[in-house]
Amino acid sequence: MPRGSRRLPEACVARLAAADAILHCGDFARVEVIEAIAAIGPPLHAIHGNVDDDAVRTRLTERLEVELGGKRFGLVHDPGSRRHRLERLRGWFPDADAVLFGHTHLPEHDEHEGFQIFNPGSPTERRRAHAHTMGEATILQGRLTFDLIAVG
Repeated sequence: MPRGSRRLPEACVARLAAADAILHCGDFARVEVIEAIAAIGPPLHAIHGNVDDDAVRTRLTERLEVELGGKRFGLVHDPGSRRHRLERLRGWFPDADAVLFGHTHLPEHDEHEGFQIFNPGSPTERRRAHAHTMGEATILQGRLTFDLIAVG
């Protein structure tokens, strides 16, 4: 994104502008897209994806951990095969409360003993998903929840 006429849906941009932070799991394609998303306002925490050009890969790391609201988030683009995904991501980010990932563009949420994994899908390239989506993480009274939001 963007490729051709593909742009972030207005519903997505509005939610990003209202957020405390933006977490992005890769596939920006070009640095200009990083800058456009960062310009929306909230702090951007991001990693590169497999379709990102060399300038994006130089600017962003492959994996990232960030603490927000007393919760620790791991970010990775490609989570590997679906088989044993939750356990594998737990191993990659042993101190995280949750790991967010992209790559498949398919929404996914799983939880085991308080550890969560979440893929928000994509607001621009839905592939086999039923809708264009994004995710919202909420931390309230120490509890972390994820919601999947259709944006177009």
